[in-house]
Amino acid sequence: MIKEIKLTSEYITLGQFLKKESIISSGGQAKWYLQDNPVLLNGIKENRRGKKLRPGDKLEVNQETYELR
Repeated sequence: MIKEIKLTSEYITLGQFLKKESIISSGGQAKWYLQDNPVLLNGIKENRRGKKLRPGDKLEVNQETYELR
């Protein structure tokens, strides 16, 4: 099942996304989370917490798929 996420701005960073979706509890945890957990952005492993996510991007985190709108 794909969860659709509506963006309210031009982009959101990967760290902000993880916090918004309650995958991590604070922005400071993003670096450590991304070191220990695979995150796929459009099918490619991504570990930069500042990576800009834009509408149309697909993320796979914790066996969940998210599509940004």
